Amino acid sequence: MRTIDRWLTSPWRRSAAAALSGALPVLAFPAPSLWWWAYVALVPWLLLARSAPTGRRAAYDGWCGGFGFLLAVHHWLLPSLHVFIFLIAALLGVLWMPWGWLVRRLLGGPASAGRGAAALLVLPSAWLAVELVRSWQGLGGPWGMLGASQWQVAPALRLASVGGVWLLSFLVVAVNVAAAVLISVPASRVPAVASLAATAAVASAGWVWAPRPEVDGRARIAVVQPGVVAGRDSAERRFDLEERLTRRLAGQDVDLVVWGESSVGFDLDDRPDLARRLAALSRATGADVLVNVDARRSGRPGIYKSAVLVGPDGPTGDRYDKMRLVPFGEYIPARSLLGWATSVGRAAGEDRHRGTRQTLLDVGHGLRVGPLICFETAFPDLGRHLADDGADILLGQSSTSTFQHSWAPEQHASLAALRAAETGRPMVHATLTGVSAVYGPDGRRLGPWLGTGASAARVYDVPLAHGVTPYVRHGDWPVHGALLVLAVLGAAEGARAVRTRRSGPAPLVPPARTVHGSPARPGR
Repeated sequence: MRTIDRWLTSPWRRSAAAALSGALPVLAFPAPSLWWWAYVALVPWLLLARSAPTGRRAAYDGWCGGFGFLLAVHHWLLPSLHVFIFLIAALLGVLWMPWGWLVRRLLGGPASAGRGAAALLVLPSAWLAVELVRSWQGLGGPWGMLGASQWQVAPALRLASVGGVWLLSFLVVAVNVAAAVLISVPASRVPAVASLAATAAVASAGWVWAPRPEVDGRARIAVVQPGVVAGRDSAERRFDLEERLTRRLAGQDVDLVVWGESSVGFDLDDRPDLARRLAALSRATGADVLVNVDARRSGRPGIYKSAVLVGPDGPTGDRYDKMRLVPFGEYIPARSLLGWATSVGRAAGEDRHRGTRQTLLDVGHGLRVGPLICFETAFPDLGRHLADDGADILLGQSSTSTFQHSWAPEQHASLAALRAAETGRPMVHATLTGVSAVYGPDGRRLGPWLGTGASAARVYDVPLAHGVTPYVRHGDWPVHGALLVLAVLGAAEGARAVRTRRSGPAPLVPPARTVHGSPARPGR
């Protein structure tokens, strides 16, 4: 242990160790998907920040660990953003500086049961505050929320229906803090064990108490995934392939056919021939076809990415324009300042335009679907609002062709499990190039995934449920609770600072006395 401490006396070695420690949780996400690893992955980072010689150094440990975490979770962006991904990770890593300072404040120094118990509540709350800030889409969105690593764990999915992915993140961090306390703070082991017992009790209570989705119907949803189509005239050839795959669905009694993101590269008003071909597919399959148009819209300036519904008579007029765009991928924030990103990576050459509101689409057969496009499936609030508005099914249209041979497709597909569990609504994740997946209203996977190498049309029997989950009813209450905890901590620290300032240090010499024996006053 002393050898390690001596090795960490170098600021550069310590920063490297913090960055490596921060990167460890990535193994809990797909593709490795070692979900159990999430419950101990933060321990090395916690122990490092706890041992920092000063509060400033602990804040730096938080920064370096945040840099490592973001770089690891988004490493698949490196071929697209090149050096820019390091700059983004360094800027957002600053969000973990207060967290690192709090780790040392509560776990370092003289040990006590009270400080250990406070750490078990404050540190998970501070982590949620970081996830809240970085969930703003302008800062990259909520990709890689720690709770999302639990997407295939049935008890965790039940808890997601109570408090969303936020509750899962809180509990995962709480377990990590308890483990770190057990290892390093003997005086606080009793509250650490109590915290682990409380976490188990909460998970068990959530399992028993949370209402289970009651299936009250079924729908047959077809997903059309053409696979990679590249080179010249790729938009035309992709449409031809999607058309051929869709025709195979004739006679299979489907309720809706879903194509992936950017499946149509032309505005349908400008290409009435494509609109007619889609209408013919709708008549052949007996179902509406939901396509995704990524094109410059006629009659309106700019490029939009839109979910467009086509029926047997052509486009129905129902469409949803993507609201939350991918920073640098679909627009460049502060383009006048950061436009140089286009010269070092595959950043957007032209900003796409945003939609203004979420939309439910009536696809016939008594079904209303809530569309989300690509990046939007990472946002818990979007799925919650669609379910609250009356969506029967959530639909995500995506394309990960740029990141085909990375962990990104599986990470993206896993997010739909969380959105389904949170809302009690099934979710269909249809992609252009994979991974496509479908989940039931409890978040469990239905049928096989369509992998990145698949070019197919597959029909899924999707159970429907219409109950209201606690998360849909009460929203992001774990976040509100975490902010309240931090507010109380801030008030307590402020009051403590005031008391210390008022008491002040003891005088070094007794006050001078006047000839009358009373203390001298200034100015006398």
